[in-house]
Amino acid sequence: MKKLIVLLLLCQLMPTLACAQPEDPQRIRQAAEDFLRKQSAGFSGEPQVTVGAVDNRLNLATCTNIEPFLPPGSKPWGKITIGVRCSSPAAWVVYLSASIKVSGDYYVTSGNIAHGQTITANDLMKLTGELSNLPSGAITNPNQAIGKSLNVSVTSGTVIKSDSLKSPIVVQQGQSVRVTSTGKGFQVATDGQALSNASEGQVAKVKILSGQVVSGIAKAGGVIEITY
Repeated sequence: MKKLIVLLLLCQLMPTLACAQPEDPQRIRQAAEDFLRKQSAGFSGEPQVTVGAVDNRLNLATCTNIEPFLPPGSKPWGKITIGVRCSSPAAWVVYLSASIKVSGDYYVTSGNIAHGQTITANDLMKLTGELSNLPSGAITNPNQAIGKSLNVSVTSGTVIKSDSLKSPIVVQQGQSVRVTSTGKGFQVATDGQALSNASEGQVAKVKILSGQVVSGIAKAGGVIEITY
C-alpha cells in the first residue's frame, strides 16, 4: 500500500514519468505469461500457466522494454510469484501471483525394492498426474531408472527420484582393465589394474603396467578412457 501511494504521488509531482499514458496491465500480464511458458517449455507434459491480474490501482508509466523475472530461489512450477520490471523511460517493478501446472506421466515402484537392487521394467509403474506436485527430480522416463539401483530401500508406490538412483559399477577395485588414451593424431592402449570402484561415466584411478597411476572415465566392459 505504501508503494502504491508513493507511485501515485510521483505521477502527480513528476509528469515526465509519462503517467498520462499508463502502461496497459494486460501487456504486463501477457509478458509474464509468455516468460513462464518459455521457462516451463522443457517440462514433460503440457504446462498450464495462469497469471494473476495487475492491481488496477497502479498507474505505471508506459514501458519501452518490459522485463519479466523470477525472484532469486524461485522455480518455474507450482504456485509462484513473478516480477515484471521496467527501466525506461521510468523505473518500476510489480509482482504478480502465478501458477504453473504440468500434467504428465511419472513412475513409482510397483513393489518393494531393496537397497542396491537393480531396477527392471517390472519394478516400475506408470501414473499420470500433476508433475508440479511431485518431489524434485521425480523421473518421467523409465529409462532413467532401468538398470540402476536405489541408495535406499523403498516400499510399493514410492515416487522414484533421480538423486536416489545409482548407476551400476562397471569397474571394480583390483579388476584388470583396458586403458585407452586418445589425443590429436594418436590412440594407444595398455592394460592396468583398477584402484577404485566406478560406475559408467565416473572417474577411476588405474595403475598401468609401467607403474604409473592415471585417471580416466570408466566404461562398460572394464574399459578406462583417457582423452588428451
